[in-house]
Amino acid sequence: MKTMLRPLLWIILLAGGFLAGAAWRTSDAPSSSKSSDPTEVNTNTPKKVTVNNEDQLVPASPEPENPLLDNELHTIKLFEASAPSVCFITTTNVRRDYWSRNITEIPRGNGSGFIWDMQGHIITNYHVIQGADRAQVTLGDQTTWDAELIGVAPDKDLAVLRIEAPKSSLRPIPIGSSDNLLVGQSVFAIGNPFGLDQTLTTGIVSALGREIKSVSGIPIREVIQTDAAINPGNSGGPLLDSGGKLIGVNTAIYSPSGASAGIGFSIPVNIVRWVVPELIEHGRIKRPSLGITVTQTSVIKRYNLDGPLVRDVEPNSAAERAGLRPTTRDNQGNLQLGDIIIQMDQQDISTYEDLILALEKYQPGDEIILRLKRNDREIDVALVLDAS
Repeated sequence: MKTMLRPLLWIILLAGGFLAGAAWRTSDAPSSSKSSDPTEVNTNTPKKVTVNNEDQLVPASPEPENPLLDNELHTIKLFEASAPSVCFITTTNVRRDYWSRNITEIPRGNGSGFIWDMQGHIITNYHVIQGADRAQVTLGDQTTWDAELIGVAPDKDLAVLRIEAPKSSLRPIPIGSSDNLLVGQSVFAIGNPFGLDQTLTTGIVSALGREIKSVSGIPIREVIQTDAAINPGNSGGPLLDSGGKLIGVNTAIYSPSGASAGIGFSIPVNIVRWVVPELIEHGRIKRPSLGITVTQTSVIKRYNLDGPLVRDVEPNSAAERAGLRPTTRDNQGNLQLGDIIIQMDQQDISTYEDLILALEKYQPGDEIILRLKRNDREIDVALVLDAS
C-alpha cells in the first residue's frame, strides 16, 4: 500500500507545482511587456486631468517623427517669407529672317531678380539683361510679365526693370544694411541657378571689402564675399541676412570651371540703396562733373604719371572757371602736359577709376579741393561741381 501511495504523492506534487507556476506567469504577463530600462518614459501614457472636480484620463498626443531643429525651422520660415519676393528673368533677342522677313525670338539667357517696391520695379544685374531685346519676369506665383527697362548702371552691374503686375502679386523685399556685416555671420541666397527656380543656398560671409571689375571696367568696391553656392542663373538674386533682409545682390562667382567653387560675390546693399532711386528717376546714375576729359589708366601707367592727366577742358565748365590746364601742343608740335590730378579733398587719386569713384560721394553744387601737379609743382584748386 505504501509503495502505491508514494508515486501518487509525487504526481500530486508535480501537478500542484505546474499549476502554481502557470498562475504566477499569467499574473506577471502585463509587467513583462514594460521596458527593462527604468528611465524610459512612455510618451503615450494618458494624462490625468481634473474637470468639474472629477479626475479624467486624456490620451497624450504622440511625439512627431523626425522633429526639426530650431535652426532648420528658422531657415524654412525665412525661405517661405522671402521666396515670393524673388523672380526669374529670361531674355531674348529679336531676329528677322533675311528671306521670309519673319521675326523670331532667340533665347539669350536667364537670371534672377527681386521686387523692389509696389510700383513693380524689379532689380537685377546689368549683365543679365545686357544686349537683350526683350525681358520677361516670372514671379513666385508662376505668372509671367513682359518687363520694361527703366535704367542701367554698368559701372555697378545693376539694372531696373518694371512690370505691370497687380499689387496683390507684388511683395517687396525687406531692405537691410551692409554697414555692420561681420565675417562668419550666416547668409542666405535665393535665385534660379541653371533655370531651377526658387533655389535656396546657405553659407556665411567669408570676407568683406573685396573689389571686382564691373562690365564697364570700373571697379566695384566693398563687395561681399560669401561661400553660399552661387551658380549661373543666381546673378541678380538677393543675398539675405538671418533676419531675411537684403544685404547684397549676387553678381559673380570665382570659378575655373564656371560652377560654384565656394567663392561668390555680392554688391553691398548700401550701393544698391543709392543707385536704384537714381535709375528709377533718371535712368542712369547722375554724377557731378568736373568738366574735363582725362587719360585712361593704361595711359597713366604707360607714361608713369602720378594720376589722371587733364587732356581737355570743356568750355564754361567748373574746370575752366577754376583755371585747370589741358594738354596742348606748342608751335613746334611739342606736347605740353596739362594738370595731373593727384588728390580730391585729401583723397589720393592715382587712376581714372579712383577719380570716377571719388566723384560718387558728391552732388552737383558741392565745392571740392583738387590737388594738381603742374610743371613739377603741386597746387590746390577749389571748384564747384557741375551737373553731368
